[in-house]
Amino acid sequence: MKILSAEQIKAWDQFTIREEPVTSHDLMERTCHAFTHWLFERYDATHKIGVICGTGNNGGDGLGIARMLHEWNYPVKVWVVRGGGKESDDFNSNLKKLEGKITPTEITTLVETNPFSECSLLIDALFGSGLTRPVEGIYASVIENINRCKAIRISVDVPSGIRIDQHSEGTIVKAHQTVTFQNPKLAFLMPGNHEFVGDWHMVDIGLSKKFLKDTDTEYSLTVLKSVKRILKLRNKFDHKGNYGHALLIAGSNGKMGACVLAARAALRSGVGLLTTHVPQRGYSIIQTAVPEAMTTVDTSPDYFTGREIEEFYDAIGIGPGIGLATESGQALEKILASTDKPLVLDADALNLMAINPKLLVSVPKGSILTPHPGEFGRLVGSWKHDFEKLEKLKTLSKRLQSVVLLKGAYTAIASPSGKVAFNATGNPGMATGGTGDVLTGILTGLLAQGYPAMEAAILGTYMHGLAGDLAAHEKGINSLIAGDIIEFLPAAFKKIE
Repeated sequence: MKILSAEQIKAWDQFTIREEPVTSHDLMERTCHAFTHWLFERYDATHKIGVICGTGNNGGDGLGIARMLHEWNYPVKVWVVRGGGKESDDFNSNLKKLEGKITPTEITTLVETNPFSECSLLIDALFGSGLTRPVEGIYASVIENINRCKAIRISVDVPSGIRIDQHSEGTIVKAHQTVTFQNPKLAFLMPGNHEFVGDWHMVDIGLSKKFLKDTDTEYSLTVLKSVKRILKLRNKFDHKGNYGHALLIAGSNGKMGACVLAARAALRSGVGLLTTHVPQRGYSIIQTAVPEAMTTVDTSPDYFTGREIEEFYDAIGIGPGIGLATESGQALEKILASTDKPLVLDADALNLMAINPKLLVSVPKGSILTPHPGEFGRLVGSWKHDFEKLEKLKTLSKRLQSVVLLKGAYTAIASPSGKVAFNATGNPGMATGGTGDVLTGILTGLLAQGYPAMEAAILGTYMHGLAGDLAAHEKGINSLIAGDIIEFLPAAFKKIE
């Protein structure tokens, strides 16, 4: 699902108006109806609703929503904030249609007493996606009063004060829920904006599908339809040799669980053959816990010190639980220098590379790096805000000519071409030890099966999150553990197949 910039969204509206054709007012009516229908399904007319409008098109949406709610017998009060902003034609049109139904209260000066305190549900329609600067003056005062209210706060399209494709500063509405139109906004996927966006929902307002199809974007959100196109279906006469041979280097004394989780996940991803390489003390553990995997043993009893990479391996996963011993860093350096096989680099492999940054230049093209924010910071340094972090992610991917997957809610997957795909699956229950090891196993298995790095990362991350969602539905979020994700991988694959 494509994520558009503010300029592209404006052009999308204009294209729809011109090509459908439809008047801008009628398109606004569709928008208002979609929002009102969403609200009607969730909140009954016992709520005292306040609608706070600016004088632009977002304010016009707010006036239309207030009119429709009034017609559906909701108690509604409307405020129009006049802080010097230009009145749009559609705002004035909807203001006229409100005559005889609701008389808006105008706010023209700073308010000392909160005018919204009697409302149990507030609808924020001050500013939309076209905002280009921080909110100030009367508008900032109104937003501060909105945020002080104990009422449920719902924003129309975007929380007022948010800039959808840049870092936002200043006073911003802290919405509990945001109902956005047609497609997600980039700002919604940034961790720092969650306190403003809350839970966001999309409603369809019938914008042109042709425009969306023909418009190129840097960013996208991966949904079920996307991964259905990626997943390869099996042929009746296929055999294990058709699905690759993966090598997984993982585990150390006290951390063999990481290897077990990654190995089991790799096998569940559909890889034909899997070999694990473990320290001597891990041999009986991995042979017992994962009998489907072959195993080679390191010369060290406790940690990884080296491994020749035979040509028959199709992909290599390295990092989960290997530790930070000097010998492990040296062994990693030798592997990077001696193979052109695609790698999945995770956990301690990334930490060893942060200790010795020159290793980064040796990463084979077409590999996948899977840092969490802490590991990413050790690789690229600090950042001032989420949008700067996103640029650092794109820069690192281009520099390495590999995919860099920044883990977290809406995991961001950057390709060397500059494209970034955000992931739509997953839940807070997955914030537990071992889930990253499971992802490494899945990605390694998919790479070995011949999926290109970006497709493997998109598919693997989606499957990982979907299995986590299925597990959470069955077991609950608080009790979720990494092994549950592996348990539900078959169901996740089945859902897509």
